[in-house]
This record gives sequence, structure tokens and C-alpha cells, in this order.
Amino acid sequence: MNIVIKYIFWILIVLLLIIFAYFFVGWAPQSQSTVWGVNFSQKHAKDLGLDWRESYSAILDDLKAKNLKVAVHWDVIEPSKNAYDFSDIDWQVGEAQKRQAKLILIIGMKTSRWPECHLPEWAKGLTKEEQQSAILAEIEALVARYKDNPGLLAWQPENEALFPFGECPWTDQKFLEKEAALVKKLDPNHPVIISDSGEGSLWFKAAKIGDIVGVTTYKKVWMGQFNSYFSYPIPSVFYYRKAQLVKALFGKEVWSVELQAEPWCPVLLYDCPMIEQKKTMNLEKFQSNIKFAQQAGFDHFYLWGAEWMYWMKAKQGDSTVWDEAKKLF
Repeated sequence: MNIVIKYIFWILIVLLLIIFAYFFVGWAPQSQSTVWGVNFSQKHAKDLGLDWRESYSAILDDLKAKNLKVAVHWDVIEPSKNAYDFSDIDWQVGEAQKRQAKLILIIGMKTSRWPECHLPEWAKGLTKEEQQSAILAEIEALVARYKDNPGLLAWQPENEALFPFGECPWTDQKFLEKEAALVKKLDPNHPVIISDSGEGSLWFKAAKIGDIVGVTTYKKVWMGQFNSYFSYPIPSVFYYRKAQLVKALFGKEVWSVELQAEPWCPVLLYDCPMIEQKKTMNLEKFQSNIKFAQQAGFDHFYLWGAEWMYWMKAKQGDSTVWDEAKKLF
């Protein structure tokens, strides 16, 4: 029996070494045609004290981004029950279309930026079932309005719905599947992106639901549970190998839809002192993140932090990161 246990032990050790080598050893082939884009949230721009339309226009005209992932916040779209206000998103879609830019629209309840889940006041007292019914109605209205727009690239129902982060009333994988199925039914001509944690997941659940897997790529963050900053000890090949596994098992492409390009502070970004901001993002760290991304083998990267970069330029008189980002576009 002791011999059997010994053999099992060594077999497990060998398997662990093989798994470690697969994910952590080696290099990824560098993409020859990287598509660079940015994320944008009008609410986040306003929280930073910016004119969000001015910020959006600067991203298109000065940064010259041609690919944007835009958060369509539920509380902005439907401030009153069954009374939709499309004016803000109409403007964003229209301005992008004028410049031949392509958009990914994030729709649903959890659409990025704190508090992550953007419920209208009227929806907060509803039951879970009533909230889900209202979300599906909102999605149906949005897809019907923008599915034929030539600037639409893809839909993203929810933002990291499989990852428990933010002030959200519930998480529900079955409902995410229902949202994705509804979008595909209403608009079979555009892919559905399902986003997931790049660092804390194998992406299998997202791959089962979506046409494209969207993942995060973060290097240095604030870990509240440890009350300290944390740098992920993950090489770029880690992302590439996971993407290859997803492609082999599910036939799905993986995009980095959140590449860290802004600080991650102990408090909300617009309350974070500059000395803290620079601990996780500055020109040197931005350049390092771009180099890391280029070594990950992905074809698509969307910068997370365009609003902050413009805030640094417009409000702090520091355009170094913004100017460095312009080189990508």
C-alpha cells in the first residue's frame, strides 16, 4: 500500500509540474495585427469631474481610437420604468459612426464602473424575477435600436457577471445565458462577448455562453482583504496558453477587453490622492503594461482608463500617458 501511495504521490507531482510548465513557462507568439481600443463610461467621466461628451470626442479625435467598448448604463437608459431615454447613447453611437469607429456595447445590469451594477431607483425594490424581466426588456429595446448600425461590432451582455465584484443584488449564470441567447436571437449578425476575470478564471463558463471570451489583464491592484497592493506574478504566456486551451476546447477567440491603463486605489479613483495613484499607474507602468500585452499573443486589447488618461491631461496638466497611448492608434 505504501508503494501505491508513493507512486500516486509522484504521479501527482509530475502532473502539477506539467500544468505549471504549460501555464507559466515559455513565450507567446506576438500578434502581427493588434487591434487597440478603449473602454468608455459616461458616468465615470462625470465622476472624474469631466464633461463626458468632451472626453468622448477627445478619445475619437485626439487619441484617435477606432475601437471603443461603451458602457450602456441601465439607470441612464431607463430612468423611469418603461420610459427609455436613448439620447446619450444615440450621441455616442452617432459620433463614433461619423468617424468610422467600431463599438462594443455593454448592456444589462452590470455594465462596468462602480458600483458595477447600475440599477435605476425604481428597480431597486423589485423582486429578482421582476428585475430580470425588466433587464430583458431593456436589452430587447437596445438591440432593436442599434443592431443595424454600421458602427456596431459586438454586444457584451453584462460585465464580468461570472465574477463576484461590485454592489450587485444577485449573480445568476442561468440568467446570463438567457441574456446571451436573447441577444443572439434578436441579432444573429453580431457576436456576443462574455467577459470574465483574466487572472482568476479558466474562462470555460464564458466560452460556453459567448461567441467571444473577453478577459481582464491587470498587473498591479489594491487587495482590500490584505490591505495592501498586489502585483500579479503571472507571465504573459499564462494568458496565451489559457486562450489556446479555450480555442481548442470550445473554438472561441479570446480578447483582452480590459487592459489596465489607470490606477487601482484603496478608494474610488476620483477620491484617490495622486501619490496613491502613481503607485499603480504612471508612464513607466503604462509602458510596461503595453509591452506585457504585446507579449501575450492576443489580437485585441481595450485599454481600461481612457477617462483617467484624459483627466490627467485636461485637469492635471500631465499628458504623458495620453501621449504614449496615442502611439498605439
